[in-house]
Amino acid sequence: MKPLKLLHVHFGKEGGAERFFVALAQAFDRHGLEQQFIVRPDRTWSDDIKALGKVTEGNFSHFIAATGVMQWKMRRICKTWQPDAILAWMPRASRLLPKASTTPAVRVTRLGDFPLSLRYFNNTDVVVGNLPDIVTHVHGLGWTGASETISNFPRPIDAKPVNRADFDTPEDAFLVVAGGRFVNRKGMDVALRAVAKTPGAWLWLMGEGPEEEMLRGLAAELQVEDRVRFLGWVPEAIHCIAAGDAFVMPSRHEPLGNMLLEAWRAGVPSVSTRSEGPNWYMRPDVDGALVEIDDVDAVAGALAHIRANPEDAAIWAQNASDRLEEMFSEKAVVEAYVKVFQQDSAALR
Repeated sequence: MKPLKLLHVHFGKEGGAERFFVALAQAFDRHGLEQQFIVRPDRTWSDDIKALGKVTEGNFSHFIAATGVMQWKMRRICKTWQPDAILAWMPRASRLLPKASTTPAVRVTRLGDFPLSLRYFNNTDVVVGNLPDIVTHVHGLGWTGASETISNFPRPIDAKPVNRADFDTPEDAFLVVAGGRFVNRKGMDVALRAVAKTPGAWLWLMGEGPEEEMLRGLAAELQVEDRVRFLGWVPEAIHCIAAGDAFVMPSRHEPLGNMLLEAWRAGVPSVSTRSEGPNWYMRPDVDGALVEIDDVDAVAGALAHIRANPEDAAIWAQNASDRLEEMFSEKAVVEAYVKVFQQDSAALR
């Protein structure tokens, strides 16, 4: 049997979603899929996917769409390479999916967040959401086509704790780790306020973004700047997470929570808000502490519990590891996608 041919369309930039894009492509490669890619030029992860298949670079804006440059490239790939499936990552990429008349490939839009409308889905056969609420939301917008829920898996990286001394942090400190883009939805201010309520605790914040200056000012205002370290963009977050005693994901909106899954893989007890993703898969007081959004006292209380009750923390970490294998294994995710890619596209249209 010939290997299944998959064409990815991805116009993302840098972040956790991009890390998973690369991880999934690498997993597809391990499972024997033949792949090509249409992506933005000059990404930090470009070399990783160039090792997996031919890459066509370009941007896709309203202007470029009008000129037809990228549509022409898409039609050429469909004609010469003849993919079995085309996977568009998020609505922006869905605009480049070809019409059914130009390809028999199954056209899939993969969603890691909640779209505002269906305006870009005209050439989509199947919508894949990485949690059930996304699929429900899409149908609520009027989608009547096929849909599936296929989640993420943490990348198969063995956690190797970084040296705390690299970030001027005492070995015996109670270290809390959090990370993500520094924007309001990620709730990094909640992590800062919770650590300020946790005597002697230190905090590592991984990431960057427009709120960094505000967060640094808040650390100074809370008089914890001497116990907070801004680590910047971290290519492999799991190694920093593994150095911590607790991980916090304080998001106000979190479609899945890739970094929380990395904490589970690293065996670090975790605290999360009831944002969309964790509220689906995380069992409160079984896999970790699950608290209400913006409840600083609850986050601080959960951190205090982890510090004071190492036996409970160890049980949470083990339960989370078991849950990870049950719900988010690489094998299960890849097989679910392959099942979608192998559908009869004509029957979906």
